[in-house]
Amino acid sequence: MEKKATVSDAELEILEVLWSADCALNANEIRSTLDKVKHWERTTVLTLIQRLQKKGVICQEKREVYYYTPCIKREDYVKEETKNFIDKFFHGSSRNLAASLVSSEALTKADIEELRDYFNQHL
Repeated sequence: MEKKATVSDAELEILEVLWSADCALNANEIRSTLDKVKHWERTTVLTLIQRLQKKGVICQEKREVYYYTPCIKREDYVKEETKNFIDKFFHGSSRNLAASLVSSEALTKADIEELRDYFNQHL
């Protein structure tokens, strides 16, 4: 992500649909996919699409109707959001995040062992 684009939880729902799709989707296809978990009105979906487009997070292509694709990869978005989270709550320290997870008992001993193995393989 070149510039930080703040995305709301609702907008993220739209992005998740687009990231999961193998092709560009129109607003009706997006709404249809979301309808399995959300029951948003058509206007709600269109408003969220407009916001994402203004933020430069999704791209629009005119065919018989407008089709949308994400302008950013999910991995890039998650990486940027993780960095923002660590900066905001842990003063930019990944170590402080890990310490918080351990001290809050959010990680089991098995989780810690798995992470240790992961780090050992990737260092």
